Amino acid sequence: MATVIVNNKSVDIGNDRLNVIQAAERAGVFVPHYCWHPALTVVASCRMCLVEVGEKKEDGSIAMQPKVVPGCQTPVKHNSVIVTDSPKAKTAQAQTLEGILLNHPLDCPVCDKAGECKLQDFSYEYGHAQSRMIDAKNTPPNKPELSSSITLFTDRCIMCSRCVRFTREISGTAELQIINRGDHSEIDVFPGIPLENKLAGNVVDLCPVGALGSKDFLYRQRVWFLKETASVCAGCSTGCSITLDTNKDIIFRLRPRENPQAQGHFMCDEGRYGYHYVNAPERLARPQGRQDGRLVPVSWRDILPAIRRELADIAGRDGSRAVGVLSPFLTCEEAYLLAKYLKGLSGDVKLAVGPTPIVGENDTYPKDYKGRPVQPVKFTIRAEKCPNRRGVEAVAKHFQGQVLTFADAVKEAAAGQIKAMFLTAGYPTPEGWLSESDVSALGKIECLLIQDLFPSSVAESAKYILPATSFAEKEGTFVNHAGLAQTIHRAVRPPQEARTEGQVYLDLMERRGLIQPAVIRKEMAKEIAYFAPLEQDLGGLGIRLGATNG
Repeated sequence: MATVIVNNKSVDIGNDRLNVIQAAERAGVFVPHYCWHPALTVVASCRMCLVEVGEKKEDGSIAMQPKVVPGCQTPVKHNSVIVTDSPKAKTAQAQTLEGILLNHPLDCPVCDKAGECKLQDFSYEYGHAQSRMIDAKNTPPNKPELSSSITLFTDRCIMCSRCVRFTREISGTAELQIINRGDHSEIDVFPGIPLENKLAGNVVDLCPVGALGSKDFLYRQRVWFLKETASVCAGCSTGCSITLDTNKDIIFRLRPRENPQAQGHFMCDEGRYGYHYVNAPERLARPQGRQDGRLVPVSWRDILPAIRRELADIAGRDGSRAVGVLSPFLTCEEAYLLAKYLKGLSGDVKLAVGPTPIVGENDTYPKDYKGRPVQPVKFTIRAEKCPNRRGVEAVAKHFQGQVLTFADAVKEAAAGQIKAMFLTAGYPTPEGWLSESDVSALGKIECLLIQDLFPSSVAESAKYILPATSFAEKEGTFVNHAGLAQTIHRAVRPPQEARTEGQVYLDLMERRGLIQPAVIRKEMAKEIAYFAPLEQDLGGLGIRLGATNG
């Protein structure tokens, strides 16, 4: 097993092939860097990671190289010696920062990156307190036309080239390039080819300074006001691990959270910018019931007993004429509670999985200049636009033995065989997840109960409407396309009188108290073999479950 000495501390690195930055991290030592990123090729252009390296000889003596070297480009081996805190290394880092800051503007008061900028942090930790620059700074013009979603503040750029390498190595679309030479070098797009690929937003995360800015977030919030919440993107079945940045119950941005079991380091723009429906003012905010042919607001105290009585009456007379539709936007815990409640009314109550939105085909990256996929695949945008189909199907299969499709339920409704339906939705768009024929068939149901985020055409024929909550307003578990179970966490409060789906189902079951998803998860894990691994803590990266339906 290889052993490396970092600042007089020995650390085992096993058989891993690491560079100096990674080996030092194993020893708990941070080596500052700008251009290096574990998912991109090494260019060693910023020189921020200059350190001293050497080798421990067999006789115990240490031979150090005379010059400092870039840690990102220097591999380590057994008996490698790394020194990051010597006067020589510190001087090199300070001089590097001074060179980077020569032309950098003092934009910190207005820069979106302020508060999470590596230039600020490293200047404080490794740089000089004062600048010796007396000449006028180079101020090239900004490039807001770089992309419809991204702007470039050219004078802030430190030429780390992370964004350029991303578009060439990960997205493969190669819109970005470095033009000119020397201190006149700039990032730019090729003429007539703006930065419009579906992964483009990642260059903003990759930029270590405030050069690349997201137009969606630009000047909207200071990062030190934001609360970070670890969660999972609900945009597709990839299940990207993300961080939700919120303030005062408003979502301001989504950022990828590294997870090698899910998506790796990045996320797509569909998920990144697809959160605005959570903040939409059109959201359903309170329960409604039909009185004298009209839908009117009803309190939870009144509507829940009415729903409980009516569903129990219909299921008691003929359970096969009642259907519960489990949306693929429900968490596993919510699907479990609803299925348990409905099956508790009658074993003949049917369970169906809600419509699974499919848009085109899986979109893989990188691509070549003609847009054709290239191997090996480094990122996939799934055609299945829901986060938890597999989890919901596993619940339905446990309680029913088979998975009834939504199309089957619609056919029975069209034939007049359904008297009651508990239809859960939670789709980001109010229309589009149901066809006109679906709406027409559901309109024939005597007791149609809809739990949704927005008013819709199908709600016009509902007897009861319950407000639903989004992935950002509740806690629970999602299972992605590969069976990876990850937890989502509440980041914002739902609008006004809305309750989480799980709380509604607990209330219908007349189980007292507030919902505790961790407790429900363990209960579910004991009852359903597929979810057995969820009895333990899922951690930040999730747990992969066994094989089940497709």
